[in-house]
Amino acid sequence: MGHHLVNTTAATSQAPSGPGGAARFVTTHTLLTLDARHPYAAKALIDAQDMHRNVMSGFIGWVDDGSQDARSQMGVLSTWTLDLRQARLNLVVQSSVPADWTNVPRAALAEAPQTLTVERTFRPGDRVDFRTVVNPVRSVRPAAGSSPKQRGARVPHTRPEHVRDWFARRLQPLGQSSTAPDGVTRIGADTDTERLALRMLPRISSTTSHKGLRIARAEIKGTLTITDPKTFVTALAQGIGHARAYSCGLILVR
Repeated sequence: MGHHLVNTTAATSQAPSGPGGAARFVTTHTLLTLDARHPYAAKALIDAQDMHRNVMSGFIGWVDDGSQDARSQMGVLSTWTLDLRQARLNLVVQSSVPADWTNVPRAALAEAPQTLTVERTFRPGDRVDFRTVVNPVRSVRPAAGSSPKQRGARVPHTRPEHVRDWFARRLQPLGQSSTAPDGVTRIGADTDTERLALRMLPRISSTTSHKGLRIARAEIKGTLTITDPKTFVTALAQGIGHARAYSCGLILVR
């Protein structure tokens, strides 16, 4: 849990860039340490939609019921790790509004929730250690002759070297645009991709309200050099890639 809470920064609000292109970050992080054997946590591990529902339950009342973009309005992103030896589910939730976790069953909490407001300024050339869990997918165009309304399919990458390439496309070398030539949104930072630590994680799925949902996941860890602080803020605030409602895309830095 080294990237969680203590000395951890990610952004959900942004001040105007200061001298030298600096950008300031303010966010709220909550660490929920849950008993993985309790039904509240065990069900969330089995069903990705339950995990999403548990995360969003901390933010009732901030937006109108039924809002399609409630999660993004409140800047909610999350990530989790499972400690099988200790039977602990460690869930980190980032948000731009305060959360209320009183609805979490007390018996499900292995520890009291820890909430921290973090504020930090980043400048070009700053180096930060990071960890992220992403949903690395590529788009495949519909077959020739398909209906114009047919959308392309998202095919998951399943090998670490392909995930490395997926992440490399989002890096932003110094002096380059925040949008890559192929339209991919960059993250305002660069790194030596050969020094990244990559690990394929088990897929998550849903068997209830979102039958057929299957999300490939990969963990990426390393060190980033900030090249465009304002764009870096945006990446931290909004997350990267797809499946951000399902605990993918949050970049934790320290």
